[in-house]
Amino acid sequence: MTSLVRCQRLLVGHGALVLLLGFALGFGFLFFLIGEIALWPIPGRIVYQLPGTYDAWRMAHMEGVVNGFGLWIVALVLPLVPLSEVLRVRITWGMVIVAWTIVLASALDPIFPDARGLAFGKNIPNTIAFFLFYVGILTVIWVVAVIAVKSLAAARAEGLQD
Repeated sequence: MTSLVRCQRLLVGHGALVLLLGFALGFGFLFFLIGEIALWPIPGRIVYQLPGTYDAWRMAHMEGVVNGFGLWIVALVLPLVPLSEVLRVRITWGMVIVAWTIVLASALDPIFPDARGLAFGKNIPNTIAFFLFYVGILTVIWVVAVIAVKSLAAARAEGLQD
């Protein structure tokens, strides 16, 4: 199996897992909205208002969905980007790290008060979220910059204007 196919499979597999986590967080969002834990046709319900806010639950759910599909998109475009085998593997694992850190950081906010991770400090969950976001954001900036530079350089070398 080529390095490219292996990288694509890793991205697709992790994308599916991140999507599944996003779906699970979507159930948390649903339970938050209805103020109870209940799934028809499963009998019974638990009347309990989950902690968090509408925005926090929506964001956690959507981060899972967006990052899962983002990994699938990178798997699709990976063959178009002229990368060395080493750089392709780094891009692949970089995007896996991005997806998991962003989704896990976003999942802390609805569960723990004041854990948005926007600034360093406040409390332990917020600090954890901050560092997860920090790693994810710096990594995705590096990945996108490498993809842009390599792709545009190849297009220019082929005589295409950008």
